[in-house]
Amino acid sequence: MTDSPERHLWTLIEPVHAITYFAPECQQAFEDAGLPGFWRGYFGGRAAPLGAVSAGAVTALFFGFHPSFVDRAVPDVWTRCSPADALAARLDGIDRAWTAHELPNDRAQLKRAALIVRRAAEAVADDRRPMFAANLTIEMPTKPHLALWQAATLLREHRGDGHLVALTALEIGPCEAHVVRLAHTGTPVDTVQPFRGWSDDDWIAAVGRLHERGVLDDTSQITETGAALHVAIEELTDQLATAPLRAIQSELAELAHILTPVVRALDGTVIPYPNPMGVERFDTT
Repeated sequence: MTDSPERHLWTLIEPVHAITYFAPECQQAFEDAGLPGFWRGYFGGRAAPLGAVSAGAVTALFFGFHPSFVDRAVPDVWTRCSPADALAARLDGIDRAWTAHELPNDRAQLKRAALIVRRAAEAVADDRRPMFAANLTIEMPTKPHLALWQAATLLREHRGDGHLVALTALEIGPCEAHVVRLAHTGTPVDTVQPFRGWSDDDWIAAVGRLHERGVLDDTSQITETGAALHVAIEELTDQLATAPLRAIQSELAELAHILTPVVRALDGTVIPYPNPMGVERFDTT
């Protein structure tokens, strides 16, 4: 699939946001805040902008998880750590990780990048997307690398909200979404299935439903119909991510120049490939 400007921006922004999921310093910060174990930190940290929400809300807004998988952490996380403390912990973790992994730290350039990305987000501030809107209410940190991380989080949640709209419009359920993507990319199932809580029976049932739609063939390989469906999902996701990009179109090359060293430093050291998020390597050539 041809790389669109919207997808180009996503592959630049997503690794910056993903530090919170993959850097051990981030998990340690959540554990120090009272959220032991990776998944308590993940659900508590990502859901914290919404307040002390229920498991049902998290399941719906995060989309790709089996409900019982969410239930193991939510709402228990709010008895261990308040949303405000979880927000502080996620920034603390980013701060620790940025130093520990010696990520580029030119304050002027990082501040500039944060301003560009924030401008993109503010251009769609009236867009009623739940994860994006919740993060938009959070005050921007003063440290440039933390401001950049928070701004990157805004844009990735904006695209993520749009991606769920695309999946819903094309009648793709949460487990099916994983199956289609993995079949299209040839990524091993075990890079996703155990990290989203879907049992083997769940997975087999999703494969069966997709087979009935002609998305997968008898050997569970993606068909032409399935490939076209995957392209349609990504094209609609891109279409729904156009507005913030349009606001910074003239500055995209500058943003890429600043962030490419950061993304390159994260590649394979903090961010593994492949990964459950499906974030792709940014072309740094």
